[in-house]
Amino acid sequence: MSINIAIDGPAGAGKSTIAKKLAEELGYIYVDTGAMYRAMALYVLEHDINLEDEAAVAAACPDINIRIAFEDGTQCVYLNGENVNGRIRTEQISGMASKVSAQSAVRAHLLELQRSLARSADVIMDGRDIGTHVLPDAQVKIFLTASVKVRAERRYKEYLEKGQPAVLEEIEKEIRERDERDMNREIAPLKQAEDAVLVDTSSMDISQVVACIRQIIIEKTEQL
Repeated sequence: MSINIAIDGPAGAGKSTIAKKLAEELGYIYVDTGAMYRAMALYVLEHDINLEDEAAVAAACPDINIRIAFEDGTQCVYLNGENVNGRIRTEQISGMASKVSAQSAVRAHLLELQRSLARSADVIMDGRDIGTHVLPDAQVKIFLTASVKVRAERRYKEYLEKGQPAVLEEIEKEIRERDERDMNREIAPLKQAEDAVLVDTSSMDISQVVACIRQIIIEKTEQL
C-alpha cells in the first residue's frame, strides 16, 4: 500500500519548498499540483483563450497534456512535450492559475492523473484541496499557513532573488485576493480537512517547518 501525504494551504505558505525537502529526505515522490495548474494557465494565455469563457477553456482541455518528470533530482513540468519550468513561475501565471483551477473541466482533467500517481507510489502532494478532495484518504494531512504579511514578504524575496521585478504591496494585495478566490470557489474550495494538522509557519524558518512536519509524518506513519 502506498503512503500519501497531503499538504494544503494558501498561496505563499511555502508548501512547495517544504514538500520538496520532505520528499527528498523521506524518499517520497513530490507531486506539485500547483505547477500543473500553472501549466494549464500558460496554455490558456499563449493560445489567447478567454479565461472567463469556461466553455472555451473546457474545449481546450483535451489538447493539453501535462507531465511531471524528475531529471537529475529536479522536477520538470512538461506542457505538450515542452519543458515549461522557466515560464510558469511569474505573478501573472500565478494569478491566472487560481482562476483556471476554479473551473470544473480543468480540475477533472488533472484529477485522475494526480490520483494515479498517488496509487502507484509513496507521494507528497501539495495544493489547496489535496486532503479534502484529491486524496481524501491520505494517511497524513497537513494544513500549512502563515499570515498574509509574512507570505507576501517571502514571495517578494523570491522574485528579487530570481531577478524579477516585484512590488511588495501589489504582492500582498494579490495574495489577499487569491485567498478570497480559493476559499470561496464553488468547486473544492481551500479549507483545512477535519483530520489535518495545522502548522502556522509565520514565526518559523524552513528548517524548523521541515523538522516539525517530518515528526508529524513519522508519528502518523508509525501507527499504520
